[in-house]
Amino acid sequence: MAYRYLFGPVCSRRLGTSLGIDLVPLKTCTLNCVYCECGRTTTLTGERREYVPTDQVIAEVDEYLAKNPDLDYVTFAGSGEPTLHSGIGEIISFIKDRYPHYRIAVLTNGTLFTDPAVRAALMRADLVIPSLDAVSEEAFRKINRPCPGITAGDVLEGLRTFAEEFTGELWLEVFIVRDLNDTEEEILLLKDAIASINPDHIQINTLDRPGAEIWVRPALPLALERIASILGGSTEVIGAVRAGQAIPQKAEEVIDLLLATIRRRPCTLDDLTAILGLRPAEVTKCLRILEAEGQIEPIREERGVFYRTV
Repeated sequence: MAYRYLFGPVCSRRLGTSLGIDLVPLKTCTLNCVYCECGRTTTLTGERREYVPTDQVIAEVDEYLAKNPDLDYVTFAGSGEPTLHSGIGEIISFIKDRYPHYRIAVLTNGTLFTDPAVRAALMRADLVIPSLDAVSEEAFRKINRPCPGITAGDVLEGLRTFAEEFTGELWLEVFIVRDLNDTEEEILLLKDAIASINPDHIQINTLDRPGAEIWVRPALPLALERIASILGGSTEVIGAVRAGQAIPQKAEEVIDLLLATIRRRPCTLDDLTAILGLRPAEVTKCLRILEAEGQIEPIREERGVFYRTV
């Protein structure tokens, strides 16, 4: 079965073996972050609606999980902001009711947590990972470029409220953009804000793949370690993608997985071999086929050659 709304499973550097669920079209989001590895936002909106049919997503999830795959998480993520989809709560409830042994994670920018309906929709998730990149309005607008009506103050208040109500695990991701939110002033503002949210875990991240804007540069490792030490508590600097067990696939299935992965974010050969758990030679062969067909193209960046869809 060819899946329209599921991708992977991928070997996530944070979540282990994770089956992805993508609920919005590329690239539909409340933010247009300068660092986004999915590219610039094409539909900048705060409107919640059923972007893809909820019943079709549930049918795909049911068909896949009925095989009892070995997964660490079922993760709502992908090419936009998942909480924009009005049916996310219904899908989460379906999984928890029918397949309760699977843990559910939601990766979100947290911009819609001021809406009680959004908070309620995520209450049955096991893990929610929202982001908080800036507390000052100036830095928030420079880095995250929100849709009209979303302010840094609202985002922080929504996160605080969600943290008070949510009974699962709450990890907070802070994405550092060099020269924008790595100053002493911004980091201290973040430290105070994070203390008021009191997440279970804090992850410091920076650019690893090409971002939406070419001028965005990754923070240096020493700077990330310094920021982590200032934030204190359960704070870690996110490491590289780790390889997992090999997942045997037919060549056409490998090509489908490659395309599904690259559509969501540009990847190097090393990224793809780690994500898919395949030998470099197998992935290289499929990349050459896709490149010859004009479906992908290579781009050279500081970290190496990345492949992206045309």
